[in-house]
Amino acid sequence: MPESTIDAIIKLHQAKQKIEATVSDLPGSAFTDVNLAGAVFTDVNLAGGAFRDVNLSGTSIREANLSAATLDDVNLSGLQISNANLRGASIADSQTDGMTINGVAIEDLMAAYRASQASV
Repeated sequence: MPESTIDAIIKLHQAKQKIEATVSDLPGSAFTDVNLAGAVFTDVNLAGGAFRDVNLSGTSIREANLSAATLDDVNLSGLQISNANLRGASIADSQTDGMTINGVAIEDLMAAYRASQASV
């Protein structure tokens, strides 16, 4: 009896082709050592996905839900964030030289904070 289309696994190895998937259910799919440069994802559920050793340089992310996302050991140099909800966001143990918030240098904000704490 043939496998059902729900349980079938499509395996591609050393393939060079475009894949177009629409209105599809592909949970648990795995991509290892794959070139998806220039791929477009629209209305895609990647909730709970894991991205390791991934090159996202030059990537544009718009209208995305990254709530509760964790970024660890990532290069965000040159990152631009605008029109974002950063409520509850946290940055720790990170290189912030040259970083600004609404045009104000983080170094200046931290210096002002430290000065206000010293006088308390």
